[in-house]
Amino acid sequence: MKSPITIPGGHGTALSLNFKEKIQIVNLEGSQVVDAWAFCQSNINEFLSTEHTRSCLEKLIPAVGDHLYSNFRRPVITVIEDTSPGIHDLLLSACDKKRYQLLGHEGYHRNCIDNFTEALAELGLEPPEVPSPFNIFENVRISEEGKLSIEPPLVRAGESITLQAEQDLILVLSSCPMDIALTNGPDRRAKPVLVEWLSR
Repeated sequence: MKSPITIPGGHGTALSLNFKEKIQIVNLEGSQVVDAWAFCQSNINEFLSTEHTRSCLEKLIPAVGDHLYSNFRRPVITVIEDTSPGIHDLLLSACDKKRYQLLGHEGYHRNCIDNFTEALAELGLEPPEVPSPFNIFENVRISEEGKLSIEPPLVRAGESITLQAEQDLILVLSSCPMDIALTNGPDRRAKPVLVEWLSR
């Protein structure tokens, strides 16, 4: 079995997952969002698509037993177990340089898009596009007026989500660097997460 990986707060990594392989993403300190992308190893033009997942599931938050679908409408990931309150996001884009500029930050700020591109570049891969991520543990509320608000995550220290690959995948994970909005909790601090491989 592969050794566990700790992703430092604000950084990312890319992992190779084989068909039916399972990983557990553990929130070590609580309140940390993890942006996730998945690309099929056989064809990098097929990838996890949040819009196709919403359409296939006909809901906004995947639950245990649900698939996450590709842009070809094929299952790529299944949620096997979730010990968190089960609040995740399929709506928001990943943070990027411009996002921090709009929030008033001057100069460079680590961001999920750079984590994504750097992690894939280490594998010698260049994606055809940057899809919207599956924002694990992110707490996005929709008001009666249809407005979106980012609230502190409800996930607590030690809680986790377990994902199973339904294709041979390259999975990219970013421990979101956001420290301005409430994305990663009221302490506005990026925190580490643990990735563990589980037996089949």
